[in-house]
Amino acid sequence: MNKLRKGDQVIVISGRDKGKSGVVLRRTDPDHLVVEGINIVKKHVRPNPMKGEQGGIIDKTMPIHQSNLAILNTKTNKADRVAIEVDESGKKQRVFKSDRQPVPSPASA
Repeated sequence: MNKLRKGDQVIVISGRDKGKSGVVLRRTDPDHLVVEGINIVKKHVRPNPMKGEQGGIIDKTMPIHQSNLAILNTKTNKADRVAIEVDESGKKQRVFKSDRQPVPSPASA
């Protein structure tokens, strides 16, 4: 069970975007996530008349390693760690380590 999922509100804890927060858009591989508004780079693209694309410099959101991210606890508005616990019915659920409250499920997942 992944501790960070699509739709989670996360905060960057290290790197050039430290302190910024955003929503996880997708997982590119087991270790990297694409986060809205984080790790934006300038990419030079050539025009492609066959596809109708115009050339130039575009801003592109690149994946970031999950070790540089922490889930945002909306009650405390701080970064928090996630634990996975099994409830009475045997179902796994994610909880914040600071207060053992369940992590709200992402709306878009």
